[in-house]
Amino acid sequence: LKFTRALLIKDHKRVHTASDSSLLLDSADIGSRTWIKTGFGAPARAAVCVFAGASLLAIGWMYRLLFCPLELLRTPDDVGYIAEKGRSRAQAANEVRRRRKTGELPPVYPNGWYRVLDSHMLDRGEVKNVSALGEQVAVFRDQDGKSYVVDSYCPHLGANLAVGGRVVGNCIECPFHGWQFQGSDGKCVKIPYAEKVPEFAKVRRWPSCEVNGQILIWFHCDGKDPEWMVPEQQEITKGEWVYRGRTEHFINAHIEEIPENAADIAHLAHLHTPGFLSGVDLRYTNNKTWTFLQHDWKVQWQPESEPNKHCSQMLVKHALTVFGWHVPLLDVHVVARQVGPGVVFLLFNHNFLGRGVIMHCVTPVEPLLQCVSHTIFYQSNIPALVPKFILRVECIQFERDVMIWNNKKYISQPLLVKEDSAILKHRRWFSQFYSENSPRLQYQRDTLDF
Repeated sequence: LKFTRALLIKDHKRVHTASDSSLLLDSADIGSRTWIKTGFGAPARAAVCVFAGASLLAIGWMYRLLFCPLELLRTPDDVGYIAEKGRSRAQAANEVRRRRKTGELPPVYPNGWYRVLDSHMLDRGEVKNVSALGEQVAVFRDQDGKSYVVDSYCPHLGANLAVGGRVVGNCIECPFHGWQFQGSDGKCVKIPYAEKVPEFAKVRRWPSCEVNGQILIWFHCDGKDPEWMVPEQQEITKGEWVYRGRTEHFINAHIEEIPENAADIAHLAHLHTPGFLSGVDLRYTNNKTWTFLQHDWKVQWQPESEPNKHCSQMLVKHALTVFGWHVPLLDVHVVARQVGPGVVFLLFNHNFLGRGVIMHCVTPVEPLLQCVSHTIFYQSNIPALVPKFILRVECIQFERDVMIWNNKKYISQPLLVKEDSAILKHRRWFSQFYSENSPRLQYQRDTLDF
């Protein structure tokens, strides 16, 4: 009886399986017939899929173009080097850095404020490792939302607090042994396996501030407290101007050479007159194909007086000509106010395109490597496409300078004509950020010098 019952159950399952398969075949056949009846054979179905995929990609591209911030992050070898045939850009960059004459350099780290991160790049309870001023620093945000900057290396056995470390309350915890250091003063407040925490147990805390959507640190070679503060841009604080994007470049030059461009008025007419369509490679920017589009610049640079002697201003009037015709709609007035050696406010004011600011920040990574960021905030009621276009054009013009900086030599006593007088004036102004103990580049020769 058991054997007979098992056979019956097996036959019953086989019948159901066969009927289910016939149903699936029938439904597939019906679907296939429906496609064929409506004219959608295999090629047509493939075309529809391709069209749908392309449409989704186009919609995504349009969304990013119209609504998402523009972010152009260049690597150290991306811009400013000419790679000969058979060599990569990285190889070209390494050769230039190794062989270029540096000249008689001023101190490499001026006293002042330097950007380490944009605020939106650091969430609550997050820690990041940043290279700045020849040091490794840990930047973290506590659970209350306040940001702190301390040396990355734990004084116990040297573990990097920003690599595997975590935020506990308002402290940063070492990933090696769990020592916890307060962000406010760097003191160690907990050693999990010790009965008592030594009074001298602490990590160096960097004076820092968070303003205009950026986290900055104060550097002074003698350890002095901040001598001035970075001014607050009220429109950013109130939310009237919103974040629309940023660019980041690494420049192989002394830090002083970058802001000095503000006083080098003559270079604008030669380097930046060709239209932005002609690109950034200086071998081709004067190509006759793009001569129909030209920029015109009128610039004036001057230092400010007390109590703002650490500030200077560059007043820029920009005009655009197309086939020799001036286009007044694209006239832009810019006030570039530099605050100390590392921060510049590029304030835009246009009757039609609106108002905004580009935060131009220079932070030394090491003696002859600068990280330069441009972060744009613009009126929230202006379409994002406008500030993104401004930032993109500014990036093109800036990358032409990068090609110069990456390959030039610093000349301490330049050969100048009377029209270059603003350059010497700028160098005198910039010298206030150096002290007697400001660090200088130390040369180390590991190979024979031919």
